[in-house]
Amino acid sequence: MKYTHNLYLYLLVILLVAPHLTTVFSWKKDEFRNCNQTPFCKRARSRKPMSCNLIATHVEVSDGDLKAFLVPKNQENQEEDQENQEKGEIHSKALILSLSVYSDGILRLKIDEDPSLDPPKKRFEVPDVIESGFLEKKLWLESVENKGGLNVVYLNGEYEAVLRSDPFEVLVRGKDGKSVMSLNSHGLFDFEQLRVKKEGEDWEERWKGHTDRRPYGPQSISFDVSFYDVSFVYGIPEHATSLALKPTRGPGVDDSEPYRLFNLDVFEYLHESPFGLYGSIPFMLGHGKSRGTSGFFWLNAAEMQIDVLKDGWDAESSITLPSGQSRIDTFWMSEAGVVDAFFFVGPGPKDVIRQYTSVTGTSALPQLFATAYHQCRWNYRDEEDVQNVDSKFDEHDIPYDVLWLDIEHTDGKKYFTWDRALFPNPEDMQKKLAAKGRKMVTIVDPHIKRDNSYHIHKEATEKGYYVKDANGNDYDGWCWPGSSSYIDMVNPEIRSWWGEKFSYQEYVGSTPSLYIWNDMNEPSVFNGPEISMPRDALHYGNVEHRELHNAYGYYFHMATAGGLVKRESGNDRPFVLSRAFFPGTQKYGAVWTGDNTAEWEQLRVSVPMVLTLGLTGLAFSGADVGGFFGNPEPELLLRWYQVGAYYPFFRGHAHHDTKRREPWLFGERKTELIREAIHIRYMLLPYFYTLFREANVSGTPVVRPLWMEFPSDEGTFGTDEAFMVGNSILVQGIYTEGAKQVSVYLPGEQSWYDMRTGTAYTGGVTHKLDVSEEAIPAFQRAGTIIPRKDRFRRSSKQMENDPYTLVIALNSSREAEGELYVDDGKSFAFQQGSYIHRRFVFSNGKLTSINLAPAATGKSQFVTDCTVERIILLGHSPAHKGALVEPSNQKADVEDGPLMLRPGRTPAVPTIRKPGVRITDDWTIRIL
Repeated sequence: MKYTHNLYLYLLVILLVAPHLTTVFSWKKDEFRNCNQTPFCKRARSRKPMSCNLIATHVEVSDGDLKAFLVPKNQENQEEDQENQEKGEIHSKALILSLSVYSDGILRLKIDEDPSLDPPKKRFEVPDVIESGFLEKKLWLESVENKGGLNVVYLNGEYEAVLRSDPFEVLVRGKDGKSVMSLNSHGLFDFEQLRVKKEGEDWEERWKGHTDRRPYGPQSISFDVSFYDVSFVYGIPEHATSLALKPTRGPGVDDSEPYRLFNLDVFEYLHESPFGLYGSIPFMLGHGKSRGTSGFFWLNAAEMQIDVLKDGWDAESSITLPSGQSRIDTFWMSEAGVVDAFFFVGPGPKDVIRQYTSVTGTSALPQLFATAYHQCRWNYRDEEDVQNVDSKFDEHDIPYDVLWLDIEHTDGKKYFTWDRALFPNPEDMQKKLAAKGRKMVTIVDPHIKRDNSYHIHKEATEKGYYVKDANGNDYDGWCWPGSSSYIDMVNPEIRSWWGEKFSYQEYVGSTPSLYIWNDMNEPSVFNGPEISMPRDALHYGNVEHRELHNAYGYYFHMATAGGLVKRESGNDRPFVLSRAFFPGTQKYGAVWTGDNTAEWEQLRVSVPMVLTLGLTGLAFSGADVGGFFGNPEPELLLRWYQVGAYYPFFRGHAHHDTKRREPWLFGERKTELIREAIHIRYMLLPYFYTLFREANVSGTPVVRPLWMEFPSDEGTFGTDEAFMVGNSILVQGIYTEGAKQVSVYLPGEQSWYDMRTGTAYTGGVTHKLDVSEEAIPAFQRAGTIIPRKDRFRRSSKQMENDPYTLVIALNSSREAEGELYVDDGKSFAFQQGSYIHRRFVFSNGKLTSINLAPAATGKSQFVTDCTVERIILLGHSPAHKGALVEPSNQKADVEDGPLMLRPGRTPAVPTIRKPGVRITDDWTIRIL
């Protein structure tokens, strides 16, 4: 009966929203707006260079900032002629500009309407994104230097910010006078001010039967930003396209669309498209050989469209910009909000990432289990199915850490509930997994079923916690449960209330090993405009949805993560996966690239998508291995596992209409190879966890474009099929069916060692390599040391006390170094110094372990008895037969041993066996 009832409700939803639901099951271009169908974008694109006539007046230093009015040039003349006019008349169109300087060479630009002129409402400024610690790094300006209409303030010893008065322009330049970035150099700045509607004006916008009332009229903002001495620009996810952003306007690309930033539920999205997907991060980086890296970030949650302008786009204008510097021009357009922009001077790529994440926050350090392999499907049917999948992993000797349940596990799509016919004993089910060190994840989406018997709905209704429609009533849209309302997560009080729902008393059937998945949080509304919420819906503080749309999922993610922290009284790091994202999302958990398809091109584009997420702060990301939609051929699935094993977030997932695709269902040989791919991930977990800690401290992503590690090597700038994992591993995916060979560019002057064979390859050369189905090319960089754990277990938890292997790849100077970070893998104790952080340095025939952690005592001290079991020496002469361990003065053997502990043949390489040293201690091992 339960199945029949659910089927009836499902069919009813389809009948009621059929005109809109077609997009839910496949990509339908016509269901989404392009620039010409989006009035603010069309207006902005129609403007010509130097159409802005604003000038900066009344420039002064106040409250530590450089402040000015922006007024039309003819209005400034009016002020000179009519000094007796009141300020309100003179500055009837004035904007307020402020420039703030922060440590580490960061410039912040804010432009807003003048509140003293009583605009119809306060424009929305995105709250709860900027780190409070960043605001404390403000450098208070005391004076401004005026140089012939140029108002100059100093960022640091190398850079200065310039506000040009006439015409208005903001410029960041070096002390050598060379420009780094500029805003409004092409005079495209425009700021549509809020106003009161006059009789007869029609501000409404209509789309596919939906009407947007736009009660405050057009309120868009647009401006040009130029990056100087760069070869490419990167960033502004999420788009399924190349890592280096391609031009969208200019000679030969006039019909192209801008890169859209508008969080949408896009099923079976297309590759090589500028169309916006599930998340939006308006942060762009420019990079070139001569100058390095720079970055620009606009904190704005409204829809945004961004053009990358091809050389010659402004050929018809009379603009003359500084000669002797190459540049890439971009054009930024937003429907609403304010200008709250940040300029990052770098000069290196890691410097820019550090500067950006100092504003928005670094990645949360995940629990160790979350960095391992996850198994998911829409849906594992019942407890018996869960138990069977779990036991099959053990039967086939394939490790995994997390099993996921999609929406069908609930009682009628009511979140925080269980379908007790299918999952009668959820707590026991979770405890059985936990006994093997495994976890479970369930899905919790933002749409709440409008059912008066559902306690969440009843309470949210009574408290007024739902988003309102334009008339002030609880917004009612359609999603998986049918008629649904949406929690208004912008309100901190409501976020706190939501967090309480994850307690064991509220979420009956949950246990400490249960974590959460936030899907559909763009938000997705099946019968809404563009499958989302109407832009004139109302949030807390009378904020229109148009103003905060791209941040809605961010607040939902924040509230969920906060709930899991609260559930464990602040002792347990949360794990929450979110589909929608925004700047700052990295502080609350992982993201993935959404509903991809089982196609070779989708495998290929997953790499630049994940790299771009890392560049923009989201270090913990991945793509659905195998493709969410469709049935991958065994070869494609295998290649996807081989690439996916190096994604920061490693999960297999599939749609309920696809064939089952657990790793053992494709024949014995494919099972063996998929097992090996997953084993590689588990072997490298110590290295990955160390990289996640680096991301947590500095913002540096786990997986990186080659140019991040080789910023002067122009051969890396356009590469996005190969990528770096940390600074030590280069991975080249295989993205074509039946590939027998692949070309791999290995940058730098040092050698690279094949991670499977130990073979050395020359750096700075493109190598044409034979490939087989056994593996994809992966290389360890000479001069690095990688920590591994080589014993295969069922889960990462069971590897906890296993010994380590150190793989030393010697460079031409016979030197190498690397790091290892270890903590309890689950709690926040690391924030009090409870961790181990070692640097390993090999030089002059001696390996030294150096402590990098602060001194810790008592409860804050992390203790482990783990030892180093093997030390592999790549590039080392096999002539040496012994080593001396100090300070214990013990000898250890140096002999040929296997490079990898796996079935079958594996190359023998010089290995120090059982040196008997603990990872917690200082020690030295000298080769004799």
